Amino acid sequence: MYTLQRFLMMTLDPVHIGTGGYRLGRVDNSIAREPGTNLPKIPGTSLAGAARSYAAMRYEKPGCAGQGGHCGRDDCAICYTFGNTRGNEGGNAGTVSLADAQLLLFPVHSMAGPVWVTTKARLEGAGFTVATPELARGEFATTLTGWTKPLNVGWLLLDRKAGEVKVAAPDKAGSIAGWDDLAKRLVFVDESMFSQIVNSNLEVRTSVSIDPTTGAAADKALFTYEALPRAALLWCDVVEDDYRREKFPESDAKAKAFAHKRPLDVVRAGLNLAEHLGIGGMGTRGFGRIKQLSNWEVSHA
Repeated sequence: MYTLQRFLMMTLDPVHIGTGGYRLGRVDNSIAREPGTNLPKIPGTSLAGAARSYAAMRYEKPGCAGQGGHCGRDDCAICYTFGNTRGNEGGNAGTVSLADAQLLLFPVHSMAGPVWVTTKARLEGAGFTVATPELARGEFATTLTGWTKPLNVGWLLLDRKAGEVKVAAPDKAGSIAGWDDLAKRLVFVDESMFSQIVNSNLEVRTSVSIDPTTGAAADKALFTYEALPRAALLWCDVVEDDYRREKFPESDAKAKAFAHKRPLDVVRAGLNLAEHLGIGGMGTRGFGRIKQLSNWEVSHA
C-alpha cells in the first residue's frame, strides 16, 4: 500500500528558497525556515515542483509539468505519479508525497579547516547510528583525528569534550558518495547551539537590480539575500502511496524506455536533473544545484 523512501542530498551551489517579498532583519530576502527551530529547510513543495517539472521534461511532456493543462491520461506516468487537473472535468491526486528536506550536516570553516557541524539527534533521526559523549552548551565532540584543543566554528569558540565518537551510515543506504571523507570531519554540538551556528554562517550576498532600459544598475535597488551554502547535506522522506490500486502505466513510451516501473522511479528521475538545473531562486546567478547522494527504503506495508 505504501513505501517510505529516504533521500540524502548535497547542495552543489548555494540554494535560495525564498519566503517571498522583503523582510526587516539581517537580509532583505530571507530563506524558508522551520518555525520551531528557525533552521533553514527546503520545503516539500519546492522539491515536488522541481521533481515534476524535470520529470515532465525528461518524458517530453511539458504540458504535464504545470498547474493545469495536464493530459490526465491513464497511460501517462507523470500525471499518475504527481496527480492531474483537467479543469471542470476533475482529476486525480498524486501517488507520491514529498516531505520537507531537513538540514543534516552544515559546513563551517574552522582552525582545523572545513568541518561539518551536526547533532546526535539529527543524524539518528535520519537513520544513522551515533555514539558521542553527552554535550553541554559550549562543548563539542569531533571525529577529527588528534584534535584535542578548543575549536572555532565560525565565530564561536567551543571546548572539546573528551570521548570516542562513532558514526555509521544506515546499512540500507549503500554507498554514499563522499561519506568516508565527511565522516572524518564531523563536529557534534548541543542541539541548542546548532541553530545559532547555522544562522550565523549562512551565505549572504549583495546584488543590485538592473534597469532594462539602460542596462546599468538601477538607482536605489541594492538588496541582500541569504542561502544555504554549498556542501550542506539534507535529507527528506518520500512516501509512495498507490491509493488508486491501479497498475503504474509501464505502457507509457518513455517509462518503458527508462525502465520506470513505479512512481518512485519517476521522482528519482526528476530529482536527478536538479543536479544540473537546480531548484529555488537565483538560478541565473549560479544558485540551486543539488545532488542525490543516496536513497533507500525505510519501510513499506
